[in-house]
Amino acid sequence: MVRLSDVAREAGVSTMTVSNVVNGRPGVRDETRQRVLQAVERLGYRPNAAARRLRGGRSGALGLLVPGLDSAYYAHLAGRLSHLAEEHGYHVVTERTGATREGELAALAPDRLAAYDGVVLSPVALDVDDLRAARLARPCVLLGERPLPGEFPHVMMDNIGGAMLAVRHLLDAGARRIALIGGRREVAFTDMASLRSVGYRRAHTDAGVPVDEDLIVGARSFSMRGGYEAVMQLHEDGIDFDAAFVLTDDAAMGALRALADLGRSVPDDVQVVGFDNDAEAEFMIPRLTTVEPGNDAMARAIIRLLLAQLRDGSRGSGSRNEVSEARLVVRDSTRGAREQDGGDAGGATSHLAVGQSLR
Repeated sequence: MVRLSDVAREAGVSTMTVSNVVNGRPGVRDETRQRVLQAVERLGYRPNAAARRLRGGRSGALGLLVPGLDSAYYAHLAGRLSHLAEEHGYHVVTERTGATREGELAALAPDRLAAYDGVVLSPVALDVDDLRAARLARPCVLLGERPLPGEFPHVMMDNIGGAMLAVRHLLDAGARRIALIGGRREVAFTDMASLRSVGYRRAHTDAGVPVDEDLIVGARSFSMRGGYEAVMQLHEDGIDFDAAFVLTDDAAMGALRALADLGRSVPDDVQVVGFDNDAEAEFMIPRLTTVEPGNDAMARAIIRLLLAQLRDGSRGSGSRNEVSEARLVVRDSTRGAREQDGGDAGGATSHLAVGQSLR
C-alpha cells in the first residue's frame, strides 16, 4: 500500500505538504502542488478515507446490536438500515448480543462502542438500571417494546394493534378455534410475545368469542423449528384448531410445514397468519398472510433519529417514542384472499391498517 511518506519522498517534499495538497488546503505553490499531484498519479496513492474520518473523530460506522443473526427479521432490518445509511456516508456493522445480559453489556462496553459513531440497540435482557449504568457515550436509538430510559429515542412497532388485525381477520374468515403459536397464557413482561398475546385476547373479546387457554401454546423459539414443534405439540395433545396466529413469520413457515406433514390443507382445514412480513412470506406455499409492522418506516425513523443526534453532537434526544403503523397483508394462507380475488388463490393481496404512523 502506498503511504503518504512514499509520495513525499517521490515528490521531494514533506509529508505535511503532501497532506495539504491531497486535502485541498491553500498555501502550497502551484509548482509544488503539480509535482505532488504527479507523484500521486505515478504511485497510485489513494487517501485512506477511514483514517481521515478517525482523525476527525468519526468512524463512519453505525452499530446494529441485535439478539441474533439467524432471524429473517433482523437480517432484513440490517439490509434496510445499510441502504439508508449509505445514502448519508455511513456503513452499518451488525453485532449479535445473544439476547443475554452479559452479551448486551459487552456490546455496550466503551472499547466496543468506540468503533461506532452511533448505535441501534435491541435490548432483551437489560433493564432500565443496566442501560443507565452503561452511560452510553454515543448517539443511540433503542428498538423493542420494553419500558426503557427516556434519554434515548425509542422506535417501536404496534404489536397489540397488529395482533388484533391478524386475529380479527381470522375471526371474520370464519375461524373460531384460533391457536396462538408462541404466545403467553400469563402476561408477565412487556415483551413482543406478551403484547401480541394481549392483541390476540382483545380481538376475541371484541368479537364476543371466548378464548380456550389450551389453544395458547408456547414455542421453544420463534424460528421455523419452534413453529413446527408447537403445531406438532398441539396435534399430539389432541387439541383441535381451525386457524393459527403465529407470532413471527419464521415460526409461521415452520407451522405451514408441520400442517403439510399432518395432511392438513391451508387454508381449507387451517388458516394461518404470521407477523413481520418477511420477504420470504410471499414465496411460501401457500403464500403467507402476515402483519406488516411498518418495517421501512421504522428503518427510516432509526436513521433519521441517529443522524439528528450526530448533527447535534448529542448523546440522546429525550423520551421520544415513535410507533409504526401495522398493516395486514392478506395472501393465500387465509380464506379472505380467495374471497377478495373472486375465488382465485393465485396470490391475491389486500391491506388493512391500524396504529400510529411514524413521523
